[in-house]
Amino acid sequence: MPAFQIKIIETGECFPCNSGQSVLEGMVQLGRRGIPLGCRGGACGVCKVEVVTGNLVRKVMSRSHVSEEDEKNGRVLACRISPGSDLDLHVIGGMRRSVCKQESDQTSSK
Repeated sequence: MPAFQIKIIETGECFPCNSGQSVLEGMVQLGRRGIPLGCRGGACGVCKVEVVTGNLVRKVMSRSHVSEEDEKNGRVLACRISPGSDLDLHVIGGMRRSVCKQESDQTSSK
C-alpha cells in the first residue's frame, strides 16, 4: 500500500498514512499525547477534520456528526477516511483544542 503525506495546517506537522489506513490511525503515529481518539468508529464525532486538498476514500459516517453539506465541503471524520493522495487538513472537531494547544505550548517553550 502506498503511503501518503498528511499535513495538519494548524501545526504544520506532517505524518505518513497508508491507503486503507484511517487518517486518525496515521495521526496517532505522531506520538503526541492528548490527541483524543474517541470511539474510532464514527459515532462520537471527536475527530472531525476539514480536508482542504487531496483525494480521500470515505466510509459511512453518522449524519448526527457529518451532514451532507459538511461532507460536500470536505468536513469529515478522520476515523472514517483514508487517503487516496497527499492531504492537507484543518482540525475542527473536539481534538482541535488539544492539537492547537500542544502547538502553542511547544512554541512558548522555545
